[in-house]
Amino acid sequence: MGKRTVEFSVGVFMVLGMIALVLMALRVSGLSMDDAADTYTVRARFDNLGGLNERAKVSMAGVTIGRVTKIYLDDKWYSAVVEMEINKSMSTLSKDTSAAILTAGLLGEKYVGLSVGAEEEYLKDGDWIEDTQSALVLEELIGRFLFSKAKE
Repeated sequence: MGKRTVEFSVGVFMVLGMIALVLMALRVSGLSMDDAADTYTVRARFDNLGGLNERAKVSMAGVTIGRVTKIYLDDKWYSAVVEMEINKSMSTLSKDTSAAILTAGLLGEKYVGLSVGAEEEYLKDGDWIEDTQSALVLEELIGRFLFSKAKE
């Protein structure tokens, strides 16, 4: 009887472990089971994405307020366009909100950071964020530093 209890306990432990792994994989991948109907879409142009991916988080003051849904190249402006879904609870983002591609930590994941402006009009579904700052690419900084030292 004791062997059966141990085997049952180990089986329950394994099932719970697998469920935990699936939930962790969903959380890390950026997929969620939330209803996407409570969002609105805004777009922004960037010269360099620096490795930003779809499903990356969009945050303000360290709080996630949305997700990157689509990234494509604008063949008219030759820049990258990032489409973001923002939670409806953040419907008071002003028209002069700025967007920057930031890195979590030194070599962490890329995400879009928003900084609210002071204008009284708010962004609506389909609007563009005009004030953007592209990703800071570490390789470019190192190259500039090395070439500036070589000229001296």
